[in-house]
Amino acid sequence: MSGAVSWVRQHRLTSFFVLAYVVSWTPWAVHLAGASLGTPFFPGGPLVAAVVVVAVAEGRPGFRELGARLVRWRVGWVWYVVAVGLPVVMVLVTGLLTDWLGGPAPDLSAVVWTDVALVLAVRLVNPTDSALGEEPGFRGYALPHLQLRWSPLAAAGVLGLLTAGWHLPLVALGNLGWIGLPSTVLIAFVYVWLVDRTGGSLLMAILFHASQGAFTFGMLGFTGAAQDRAAYVYAGVLAVVVTGLVLGDRAAWRRAPRSAVAGEPVPATERVTSRP
Repeated sequence: MSGAVSWVRQHRLTSFFVLAYVVSWTPWAVHLAGASLGTPFFPGGPLVAAVVVVAVAEGRPGFRELGARLVRWRVGWVWYVVAVGLPVVMVLVTGLLTDWLGGPAPDLSAVVWTDVALVLAVRLVNPTDSALGEEPGFRGYALPHLQLRWSPLAAAGVLGLLTAGWHLPLVALGNLGWIGLPSTVLIAFVYVWLVDRTGGSLLMAILFHASQGAFTFGMLGFTGAAQDRAAYVYAGVLAVVVTGLVLGDRAAWRRAPRSAVAGEPVPATERVTSRP
């Protein structure tokens, strides 16, 4: 047991990602064997992995640090608008571009915004949902440790590839199209930019993720082939957004703020960031 604990402490990131994959993929393996655990994929694997690795390798200081990232809310109102609004804007732009490229027109009159707000609220408090299931692990634990070693740009690339790989069972199950994998890589750059620009706020990542799932192509009336086409257009929109962030805010990709790196204190000057 002491040898296993020592290994986890020396290989925290590897331990985290292996455990996140194993916990989330086990229901899929059981499903392939012809049995069922109630769900073919468990989105809370990264959360479970973060809790286990922190408990084994870091203890109370690690939980305090993770908790501090979760409640880091004093970031300026602009970032709340970005976290909640940017996913909505990207879906709306995707809908308009899909129409312009010859696809069906988005039905904005069918959008019930009170339903969108309700879904957003539920996703923020449901630990079995992808927002709370993924973000404490991927952006709350893994990202700060990746940024101990690499620049934000490199960390975003590594995290994007690893999170895309984690989604593979969803492709096999038909819940996610293949284009969703490069989209997952691309959106990792948006997450890193948002988290770093808010001083390492995990709360902003959770808000962003919850907003992603609260307003979807289906709410614009896209189904079947139209929804598949919209997913490809969305990947293009993401590519443009990421290019704009990388070229337009180059300073953000050179070095993460100390408050967004594992084990670093939160300087008073970085606790509130109000400019995008």
